[in-house]
Amino acid sequence: MSPNVGLAALTSGAILSPFTRLRRLLDGLEPGRTPAIDLTLGEPRETMPGFIVDKLREAEALYAKYPPIRGSDELRGAIADFLNRRYRLSSPVNPETEIIPTNGSREGLFTACLPAAGRKQLAPGVQPAVLLCNPYYQAYIGAALAVNAQPVYLNATEETGHLPDLEAIAGDTELLDRTTCFYLCSPANPQGAVAPAAYIARALQLARKHDFMLFVDECYSEIYSSVPPTGGLEVAVRTPERFANLVVFNSLSKRSNLPGLRSGFCAGDATFLDSLAEIRNSIAPQVPGPTQHASTAVWAEERHASANRAAYRAKFDLCDEMLAGRFGYRRPAGGFFLWLDMAQFGGGSNAAVTLWQRTGVKVLPGCFLAQTAKDGINPGEKYVRVALVHDLVTLKDALGRMIELT
Repeated sequence: MSPNVGLAALTSGAILSPFTRLRRLLDGLEPGRTPAIDLTLGEPRETMPGFIVDKLREAEALYAKYPPIRGSDELRGAIADFLNRRYRLSSPVNPETEIIPTNGSREGLFTACLPAAGRKQLAPGVQPAVLLCNPYYQAYIGAALAVNAQPVYLNATEETGHLPDLEAIAGDTELLDRTTCFYLCSPANPQGAVAPAAYIARALQLARKHDFMLFVDECYSEIYSSVPPTGGLEVAVRTPERFANLVVFNSLSKRSNLPGLRSGFCAGDATFLDSLAEIRNSIAPQVPGPTQHASTAVWAEERHASANRAAYRAKFDLCDEMLAGRFGYRRPAGGFFLWLDMAQFGGGSNAAVTLWQRTGVKVLPGCFLAQTAKDGINPGEKYVRVALVHDLVTLKDALGRMIELT
C-alpha cells in the first residue's frame, strides 16, 4: 500500500498533528519577547463549574464498577433534556435509543466512522470516500484513513462563507455514491462560521439521497456572541425521516471548561447508534462512573455556560477594538478562535515564525489545519489560528505585540 493511503499514511508520518508541525517549524528558535504567550491550543481556561469536584467525590464508589457502555439512565436523560431545551425540539430526543455518551467528542467522531464505513456496501474495487470540511479537525482524517477511505477535502473559504460549497459536489454522483460519511463542523473550527438551517437541510438531503451519514461536530455550539447556532437535530426533527442519516457530536470541553473530564455524547439516528453501541462495546472505553455522575449535573446547569459566553463576548469586544481593519479580522458567529489573514507576512507559516521570533507570541499556521484539495488550494495557507483562551490582560498584551508588526 502507498505510504500516503489508509493506515500507512498515519504510521508513516504522511499526516501529522498540526502541533507536531508547529513544534518542528519553531524548533531552535527563541521567542523574541518574554513572557512568551501561547495562543495555539484551544484549551478553555475559563472557570469550570464549582460543583464538579464534589460531584466526582459523591460517586467515588463507582470507580470499583465497570461503567455501562451506553451510559447511565441519568446521564442520557440529562443530555436529552439539554438538547430538547437548547433546540426546542418539537419531538423530544429519546434518551434510550438516540443518545450515546462518549469520552469527549473526539472519541465519538473517530469511532462513528467504523459503522459508517461498514454499513455502506460498495462494489469490489470501489474505494469508499469520506468528505471532510477543509480546514478540519484531526479526528476526521484519522478516522477516514483508519477505514482505508479516500479523504475528500471540501474547501471552506472566504468565497464560500467558510463552509464547504455543497453544490460543487451535488452533481458528482460517482463520489457521493461511494461516500460513507461527511464531517461538518458548525460553528466551524477555526473560522467560526455557522451553518444556517437551509445549509444543514441540504447536506442532510444529499446524505439521504446517497445513503451516507452526516456527522455534525457541534463542539462549539454553546459559545456564540448573539444568536445561538442552529443544530443538526433541530433541522432533522422537522423532516418525515426524523434523525435518519444524521448524528451530532458535542462535549463539555468547551461549553463547561472541562476538557480534562473527557465527557461528550453523540445523538441522532437510532439505528446507526445501535450499531455504534455494539462496536463501542467491543473496542471503545467506557465513560467512568464518577464522570457520568458529574456530567449529569453539568449538562443540567446553564448558569455557568451563560457566564462562559459572557467571558468570550468580552474577549471579542477587545478584539473588535484592537483588530478593526487589521489582518482581515471579523467577529466570528461562534467558537473562540480568530482566523487572521497573514498575507502581508507571506502567509501563515511565515507569520508564525515572525511573530514568535519578534514578539514571543505563538500562533498556529492555518495550512497545518488543512490539506491541499483537488483544486490545488490549501484554504488555510494565508491564515493563522488564534485561540482566545487567556484572560483579557494577557490577550491585550498578545494582540498589542502582534499589532506592533503592522
